[in-house]
Amino acid sequence: MRVIVTGGCGFIGSAVCRHAVNDLEWSILNIDALTYAANPANVSGLAASGRYEFLEANVCDLPAMTAAFERFAPDAVIHLAAESHVDRSITGSAAFIQTNVVGTHSLLEAARSWWTSLDDAGRTAFRFVHVSTDEVYGSLGETGLFTETTAYDPRSPYSASKAASDHLVHAWFETYGLPTLITNCSNNYGPYHFPEKLIPLVILNALEGRPLPVYGNGANVRDWLYVDDHARGISSALLRGMPGEKYNFGGRAERRNLDVVHAICDALEEAVPAATPYRDLITFVADRPGHDQRYAIDSSKAERELGWRQSVSFEEGLQQTVWWYLDNEAWWRPLRDGVYAGDRLGLVARGV
Repeated sequence: MRVIVTGGCGFIGSAVCRHAVNDLEWSILNIDALTYAANPANVSGLAASGRYEFLEANVCDLPAMTAAFERFAPDAVIHLAAESHVDRSITGSAAFIQTNVVGTHSLLEAARSWWTSLDDAGRTAFRFVHVSTDEVYGSLGETGLFTETTAYDPRSPYSASKAASDHLVHAWFETYGLPTLITNCSNNYGPYHFPEKLIPLVILNALEGRPLPVYGNGANVRDWLYVDDHARGISSALLRGMPGEKYNFGGRAERRNLDVVHAICDALEEAVPAATPYRDLITFVADRPGHDQRYAIDSSKAERELGWRQSVSFEEGLQQTVWWYLDNEAWWRPLRDGVYAGDRLGLVARGV
């Protein structure tokens, strides 16, 4: 299978590329603009397979996307290219609208142009998989789960931009017949995670003896999914999913943010004990504006229809993640020193 992956130098995208090339033996064209959170080191070594190509380009560039389709002749697309950090969206929403909305539109149009040029068998087999987030559903109360039919209720510029892109993707299925699928996932974690996100930020701040910021009282709840499990879910949606359908992927691992931070501290205490307990570094900070209280995913449709199962427990995955960062300072040190040093993002006064 020949597959275009957008955003394949990012966290989830690189996991998809590694899974596709190493496990599935697909041929991949990775299209990535190499913005701040992208890292070619995430996919180093894949070119040696002879089944991996890289194109530095922006998904908003329709002529470049059209040319990429015509040259590579894909059987499918996995669209992951996106701005994804909620805090950054609060103070810089324009980039999110451009990449997540305009970029998705450009890619859909390039894919539609290529798809219409195929013969009947090619059009029937073609797939466009759009990878989205559970944040489009808004916030849950103390009970309940997000399902594929949950009404959209985005609360941040990030989630609003992803909701818009989801609607575009489904509209291209309904209007033009382009065989699209949408996947929505819970919080991913694992190796190669850019250190602005909670788990890698806490690991690296703790190792450097810096404060471990916890928003509000730390009671916000997220469902955690190991990134390699998610990569398998995306490929299963491509191979076995039905066009026009949505599939949710979650880790069945709801945790309060404070409990996640505690678990990281405890794992580090066991691996690299410090003179001062890591938990003493926890610092409660002003909450994120519009911070959703709870996310939780119902994955039963994906389990039932795609044969997908989460395989890595949160405890196992967190241990693997902590050890990966301990063993891979050569990967994260340039990011901490030259790209993002761990400072608080997304601070803005309400009403401003």
